[in-house]
Amino acid sequence: MERKAASNSMLPLAKSRLWLVAAVFMVGYFAVALRLIDLTLLQSHHVDDPNLPHDIVPLGHPLRGNIVDRNGDLMATSLKMASVYADATMVENPAAVAQALARILPDENRATLEKHLASGKKFIWLHRDVTPKQEYAINALGIPALNFQEEDRRIYPGGDLAAHLVGYTDVDGSGIAGVEKQFDKVLKKGEEPVNLTIDMRIQHILHRELEQAVHKFSAKAGIGMVMDVNTGEIIAMVSLPDYDPHYPQGSSDEARFNRATLGVFEMGSTFKLFSTAAALDSGLVHFGSMYDAGKPIKYGRFTINDYHAKKRELSVPEIFIYSSNIGTAREAMVIGTQALQDFYKKMGFFAQAPVELPERGWPIYPKPWHEVNTLTASFGHGVAVSPLHLMRAASALVNGGTLIMPTIIKSDKTRPPEPVGERVVKPQTSAMIRQLMELVVAAGTGSNAYVEGYNVGGKTGTAEKNTGGHYVHSAVLSSFIGVFPIREPRYAVLAMVDEPKPIAETHGFVTGGWTAAPVVAHVIEQMAPLYQIAPSPDTERDIVKDMGMYLKDAKEGGHLAAPGNDH
Repeated sequence: MERKAASNSMLPLAKSRLWLVAAVFMVGYFAVALRLIDLTLLQSHHVDDPNLPHDIVPLGHPLRGNIVDRNGDLMATSLKMASVYADATMVENPAAVAQALARILPDENRATLEKHLASGKKFIWLHRDVTPKQEYAINALGIPALNFQEEDRRIYPGGDLAAHLVGYTDVDGSGIAGVEKQFDKVLKKGEEPVNLTIDMRIQHILHRELEQAVHKFSAKAGIGMVMDVNTGEIIAMVSLPDYDPHYPQGSSDEARFNRATLGVFEMGSTFKLFSTAAALDSGLVHFGSMYDAGKPIKYGRFTINDYHAKKRELSVPEIFIYSSNIGTAREAMVIGTQALQDFYKKMGFFAQAPVELPERGWPIYPKPWHEVNTLTASFGHGVAVSPLHLMRAASALVNGGTLIMPTIIKSDKTRPPEPVGERVVKPQTSAMIRQLMELVVAAGTGSNAYVEGYNVGGKTGTAEKNTGGHYVHSAVLSSFIGVFPIREPRYAVLAMVDEPKPIAETHGFVTGGWTAAPVVAHVIEQMAPLYQIAPSPDTERDIVKDMGMYLKDAKEGGHLAAPGNDH
């Protein structure tokens, strides 16, 4: 009876011990489960190692948003990728493991893999961005020391095609340049894509044509842009040299420099567009006004010459098509220093050009501004602006006189048919500038920009570069800005070739009419059909005949000025 009583008294104690053991196991089970959840879901396999080369961002956050062009084509996106790493302390036979991995990862050197695997480090990358097939093969090796980390990788389908515009991200996935930087917060949310005005088809055309010109003339660099003159939408933008946004660290500072918006340059004779517009808009100068270009202008220690002097009086249209520095300076004298300064300021030449990019250059202009600066600034010397400044201001001169805001962001709303912005010249002044630009291509220095079936107008420019306070005759920046169709303007196309070298094909000329104008012509030839711009049935109108009363040499017919005469 005593034994039975003792047995009955120990039964509750045994049960309580069993419950205790079960509870311990349950706690352990839940601890392991929680840790697995933490590792797999919350931390996304992120390895917290100070030596980890974080050049790809681990997941655990929304994938960075897409950047697309105006047609919805991808310009930047993020993909989930797997990368293989090793715990070298667990590798028993580095040579054998390296040999096995080298068969799966042909891009990796076997000796290098072996060195990593024998390093004794707890964590070391072996290969980034393995394919699913490679991941399966590595898993099939059954080596506990090999593991994978899922990451996201920024992909740029166009490569270097729009590198300066799109930009790139750093090792932590933050935007460092271009659209990636400007819209970093939006892109990090990973919601709606950033929709650009860029058309990758036109971007490709412009990039190719400009690249060929840079190569042809052994030039230092090239710049190009296409803009809708009525809405301010930038259709294409190129800066050469460029770089691969996947590996920006492998490129030079020069290659990453966006010359189209951040670079500022003296534009040479393309600036005659604006001084001429200022003169015509003032009412003090007319097409029939005559100015003495018979001899150079001397002002103190400065002498203003013409590249190919006509050595006679010139009308305003003649000054423009012959690109006369002397005549342009005399026009500026008529309107005066304050009027020209005010006009340049109104055109945006004294402030950064507005656009949705962080890389924007500050113009350079004379401070203080003396009377001699009025003469030289009239033909583009002493004032340096970005190509974007030039495009914006030229668009205003041809669209009826409205200075609009350039943009790279495609609007969700239908844009109004008429430009919205500040009026800077009268509509009649805009019409006169269009006539002059058409005349430049029909018979002047821009004849190499002629495209059959399309009315192209434009202005050439060839600026000697200022180095150390001195202009270097052998180092020039050649440019051409074209507009089409010039009678009902829709698009402006800019091409600039930096320090082109003489070649036999252009008779040794490196001016804008020979180097940059053909680039614009080739872009227009390919762009117009894509944008369903039909050839005009009115292209036979003889602008030279229409303007004949202002052109002394018009009776000779043909071209009035050679493409080389655009300094």
